[in-house]
Amino acid sequence: MEETSLLIFSFSYVGNKIAVFTLQSLGYDVAALNTVQFSNHTGYRQWTGTTVSAQEITDLYDGLRQSYLDDFDMMLSGYIPGAEAVASVGNIGKELKNKNKGTPGNFFWVLDPVMGDNGKIYVAEDVVPAYKELIEHADLILPNQFEAELLSEVKIVDMESLNTAIQALHDKYRIPHVIITSVNFSPPGQPPSHLSVIGSSMTSIGKARLFKITFPSIDCYFCGTGDMFGALVTARMREAVQSVPGLINRANWLSDDTVSAAQLPLARAAEKVLASMHEVLTKTRDAMPGIIERTRARLTEEERVNRKGERQITSKASELQLVQNLDVLRSPGVQFKAQQI
Repeated sequence: MEETSLLIFSFSYVGNKIAVFTLQSLGYDVAALNTVQFSNHTGYRQWTGTTVSAQEITDLYDGLRQSYLDDFDMMLSGYIPGAEAVASVGNIGKELKNKNKGTPGNFFWVLDPVMGDNGKIYVAEDVVPAYKELIEHADLILPNQFEAELLSEVKIVDMESLNTAIQALHDKYRIPHVIITSVNFSPPGQPPSHLSVIGSSMTSIGKARLFKITFPSIDCYFCGTGDMFGALVTARMREAVQSVPGLINRANWLSDDTVSAAQLPLARAAEKVLASMHEVLTKTRDAMPGIIERTRARLTEEERVNRKGERQITSKASELQLVQNLDVLRSPGVQFKAQQI
């Protein structure tokens, strides 16, 4: 593949640890700016480290720019602590978009608006309006159902309201591409113990082209799945676009209106993303008992009697097995197919 340079902002241990490895494994040259610097992710319920300020984010990027290292083709932004930091990352994204405005398709911004899940906001309240100001400048957003509700102001309870919410996102923000990464209801026709991801790339007049991909669920808790999804989508979207003659040079990488939802590059990318994720998560689940057993063997007798560290042991076992499954990241052995809605 041609050399591609990518800038990512994310949570230091889960986010950038996963995203950088994933993207580099797929051949992308990555500059990673951490938005926090923690010893481990917060799922362990104990950590050390610091949160990066908005000014520090700006200063780090300025250092890249002053050294002529700001020639990025893509940008992926994930968890960002605080509205001021969101604005700082947004300013960088807008600057890169403006820098490339004379060359359509030369820069593509994937934005994961991390705000909450399952009906609860787990960032400061002022982060929500900060993200709402940014969405129109991105090319692809990756909200979960709850985040899509916050951004669209549409309550999602079924496929009809989900379609309305995605169309609202296209209408309100003119965001070209959307993937709803998780939904809390079962779409019609979905088999038991399966999940669905819903996506859309808008037409030239802003109408949604909706597709869904259904895949088996894995009844297990994992850390960092959203960060892996974002990194894989970023890489696979560019690959899918490059397979269509001339599309890489179009603004926002938007396909002709004649392209059906199931044939969109976004759908093709999501198919491959979910295939890799399903295999990595399956292999991670299968490795968990061994990791738990080895970690418990290192505890003192007192720690074992008092069951001290059980939460940390479980969190350690739930870390995604990426290094051990590099072949799956690159060439998944399973296939999932997008269906037009």
